[in-house]
Amino acid sequence: MKLTFKTVTELLNLAEKKETSIWDVAIQREASLQEIPIEEVYSRMTESLHIMEESVSEGLKGVQSITGLTGNDAPKLKKYIESGKTLSDSAILKAVCYAIAANEQNSAMGVICAAPTAGSCGVVPGVMFAIKEKVGLSEKDMVHFLFSAGAFGLIIANNAFISGAAGGCQAEVGSASAMAAAAAVEAMGGTPEQSAHACAIALKNLLGLACDPVAGLVEVPCIKRNAIGASNAMVAADMALSGIESKIPCDEVIEAMYNVGCQLPVSLKETSLGGLAVTPCARRYEKEIFKK
Repeated sequence: MKLTFKTVTELLNLAEKKETSIWDVAIQREASLQEIPIEEVYSRMTESLHIMEESVSEGLKGVQSITGLTGNDAPKLKKYIESGKTLSDSAILKAVCYAIAANEQNSAMGVICAAPTAGSCGVVPGVMFAIKEKVGLSEKDMVHFLFSAGAFGLIIANNAFISGAAGGCQAEVGSASAMAAAAAVEAMGGTPEQSAHACAIALKNLLGLACDPVAGLVEVPCIKRNAIGASNAMVAADMALSGIESKIPCDEVIEAMYNVGCQLPVSLKETSLGGLAVTPCARRYEKEIFKK
């Protein structure tokens, strides 16, 4: 019989039954459903990790989008962190910095790994690489991180949305933030239940977030929302690790996100017909970009 799960509750029950981790359940699921060796599943995820590493590395060097609307913010933040004069903790700011780097690489048409989408590709690697630097995650640890994040992302995708066009930015950056928070907890030695609480807390914090890209491009405000999604994930993970629980179960939070997404007007679902996309500055940028 093939191993599968459709809800967070089912995922946690499997982890408990097998007395194993979320990442291990995720790997077993992929191998079971695809009928391929575990080694091949692991190898594929390792390739995704390497793509993420490269996207962050390139973004930190400074890249600019073809439109000129965004770019070169990651190196600015990196330099600021190195100054030692920051207000926020360096681990959180590094997560933000790396998230910006990966998403700027996306806007510059570089190679990235969708996690879960291209527009939200910075959150998961941003958090993962920040934790790597803080506690010394190995490559194996980071691959496990991605499997954990993927398990929660799969559940969100199958029960709600991961597309801004379908459910607003709560479905893209919100999902990415929830995935990263859950994986961060496990990477730091938390329990599967704590991962679920972190996922719920992170997703609740971004519930209702509109998708309103300026000029229809995944640049403004998308890149900075990746930054906030990364910081939100770090805080949600710390809350869960401290013992704080979400009063609303994770599966119900995901259902709520789905319902909110269905209620959002079309103007706030990646159509650029509302929100920031219709501000005077946004309209001016749009004219300037498409005149070129």
